Amino acid sequence: MIDYAFLTHPSFGEIDQIHRLYREAGWWPSPLEHRERIDRIVSGSHCFAVAVSTGVIIGMGRTISDGASDAYIQDVTVRETERGQGIGKKIVCMLISKLETDGIDWIGLIAERNSHGFYQPLGFKPMPDAKPMLYCKS
Repeated sequence: MIDYAFLTHPSFGEIDQIHRLYREAGWWPSPLEHRERIDRIVSGSHCFAVAVSTGVIIGMGRTISDGASDAYIQDVTVRETERGQGIGKKIVCMLISKLETDGIDWIGLIAERNSHGFYQPLGFKPMPDAKPMLYCKS
């Protein structure tokens, strides 16, 4: 059985499990000190959802928002061994539902690594005349 919940103040154990998911997804390239940073990521997000199986966080996703008009979904990932079971879909649907409940109806995301096929059945479409951009220090 998989339980789904929103986190606001993760325990040390939850932080370590979240760190493991970030590393497995390739989003945290080095084993730098992570406890304070992940605690800030979770507490600073509009919402941070997790999927838990037998006490282990196996999936996550979060939103960032001004809390009034716009939001972005970020960091959606599921352990590779648990994929294909609808866990990521459930997490994204939880995030959307929470945002809509909070009155936020402009929800965007960047579908990295050809993941657009995952998001399209959930209602996401490419934005016309838009291109994701990233600030890079020179």
